[in-house]
Amino acid sequence: MYRARDERDNREWLAELDSAADALDLDPATRDRAADLFLSTAPENDRSKPAALAASVYAAGLIAGDRRSQTAVAETVGVARLTIQNRWRDLLREAGLDPPAW
Repeated sequence: MYRARDERDNREWLAELDSAADALDLDPATRDRAADLFLSTAPENDRSKPAALAASVYAAGLIAGDRRSQTAVAETVGVARLTIQNRWRDLLREAGLDPPAW
């Protein structure tokens, strides 16, 4: 869970998330889930936030059934696909969700 202050402090990152969601043509529910995941797990260090943002977008797509490939998300956000691959499961666990076992 996150606080309103987290949303305010991460305003620029949420704008990045919205831009990525637009580029990926994500459903509104997926966008909302991605923002919730990002805000719930956002690292303090700005250097780590692009990876968290990309993993949040990817994981939200899995949860909402509006899936995009790791490659598509990585290219849109500007991170390596391997970054998403290494981060999304831990992000779900950190948010209190169980990642799929496949």
